[in-house]
Amino acid sequence: MLKKIFAARSKTTGPSVPPGERVYAVGDIHGCVVELDDLLGQIERDDAARGPADTTIVFLGDFVDRGPSSAQVIDRLLALRQRRPNTRFLIGNHEELFIDALAGEDKPLRLFTRVGGRETVLSYGMTPTAYDEADYDVLLAEMQARVPATHRVFLESLENMVVKGDYAFVHAGIHPDTALEDQRPRDLRWIREPFLSHRKPLEKLIVHGHTIVETATPGPVRFPIDTGAYLTGVLTALGLEGDRHWLLQTAPRG
Repeated sequence: MLKKIFAARSKTTGPSVPPGERVYAVGDIHGCVVELDDLLGQIERDDAARGPADTTIVFLGDFVDRGPSSAQVIDRLLALRQRRPNTRFLIGNHEELFIDALAGEDKPLRLFTRVGGRETVLSYGMTPTAYDEADYDVLLAEMQARVPATHRVFLESLENMVVKGDYAFVHAGIHPDTALEDQRPRDLRWIREPFLSHRKPLEKLIVHGHTIVETATPGPVRFPIDTGAYLTGVLTALGLEGDRHWLLQTAPRG
């Protein structure tokens, strides 16, 4: 039998997370460690002010590339996991490229250098002059020597999806014609269409990044929260508790 893909919501209230839980979802960081530090401080203060709860922070991926401090972002996330062991980290398409490039795959390495990988490599200590003079073989050797094992283990540990109550958290989106349990990892990390234009409710409300929006606003299908931190300075966290939601954001640059 064909699996039922769409599930009607019988509740009259909006989507919710399980009782006693509080969730913060953080959009695409892209190497913006200053904004990350600011937002993490906001989350800590907000969480404390709202009282006791089983709190989970879910990072939606794209920690690296484009911004100036990818290595430092991963350091912050590793430290956060020590303080909050139940923090969840999803894989974005930029982490996928980074992993494959470090493994020596030629096509991902070339694409990595065209989508912000230069800034990532520089954050690990390679000089701009050395980067600009390197061919792909030299660049690969430098990356493999400079990226610490702890970072590579972290990248390999990233998840594809987190589900909390009526919400599913992914990096890019889902294929609307496929049940959640059957989604392809590539779609979860890369998809835009037909997901972005889909209008009918799905099994869960999809919280995602990957596609930059000016304003983080929920719709019947999805709640996009990538506000383009590396371009705007605005890094967004979505807070969820019960059937309520709220936003925490860093201030725009300038």
